[in-house]
Amino acid sequence: MTEPQKWTSAHIPDQTGRVFVVTGANSGLGLATTRALVHRGATVVLAVRDEQKGRRAARELTAEQPDARLEVRRLDLADLDSVRAFAHGVRADHPRLDVLVNNAGIMAPPHTLSPQGHELQFAAHHLGHFALTGLLLDLLAAGRDPRVVTVTSINHRRARIRFDDLDGNRGYRPMAFYNQSKLANAVFGHELHLRLTAAASPVRSLLAHPGYSATHIVTGAPTPLYRLLFGVLARPLAQSPDRGALPQLYAATRPGVRSGEFIGPDGPGELCGAPARVELAPAATDAATGRRLWDLSERLTGVRFGLPAVGTLGV
Repeated sequence: MTEPQKWTSAHIPDQTGRVFVVTGANSGLGLATTRALVHRGATVVLAVRDEQKGRRAARELTAEQPDARLEVRRLDLADLDSVRAFAHGVRADHPRLDVLVNNAGIMAPPHTLSPQGHELQFAAHHLGHFALTGLLLDLLAAGRDPRVVTVTSINHRRARIRFDDLDGNRGYRPMAFYNQSKLANAVFGHELHLRLTAAASPVRSLLAHPGYSATHIVTGAPTPLYRLLFGVLARPLAQSPDRGALPQLYAATRPGVRSGEFIGPDGPGELCGAPARVELAPAATDAATGRRLWDLSERLTGVRFGLPAVGTLGV
């Protein structure tokens, strides 16, 4: 019997006429995601913190694909004012969106607070993406086969959310707070799925993780110890950004995926491999944690989705 063919970017259906927003699109997984999408005809809004780097990435992509449809817009996810400005600009130019890929990330910086006073990783990974999703949700509801894909990490399985010290003022450990922010991503994506389902929304919420990929967030970690661990010693185990982006591309484009699914690599330890459905940690699907984080996030961002709170539903 012939084994089923593994899913690759060659399986992405034609995306002509569809509009994607990809955060962190100028490098790493975001650039690989954008490249695959424009090669299949999509229009992609590159949401980037550094516009110069974003324009450089757009030139690179256009050199490869002369008819690429790209927009470069500034977005600093750690700054809620920037998130609102970005959403306002997108709303002014687009009557609808089809897919939002919440991809951008940072890893293990020194203890730093966002402009609004939140720990930087929690602000950039969770609060910024939470606010962005809420501010664009009605445009997505008007889209064709609309989806929100939130990128988390296998590290969400070793985390807990420190509701009593979200900003790290009592004790900050860079990787522990990275893991916390990735658990927050997972909790958000799952809770968003539950609430969209309860509201009978056409928008689907999916989660993805890249396994272990050789992106700048890993190899360019801000401390010598993490650069040694992730950028040198573990580098031979890493897959390329193009491979690491496959789970989020699968979640964003594969026909028939269901809201609430979590897509990651199918290899040992989910470190590498082809996209497949994988399991969320129990902490990510805990109903009380989901409601608590949602309510807190609405309060901290000032963004309200207008979606009903629900009990436990099956994924």
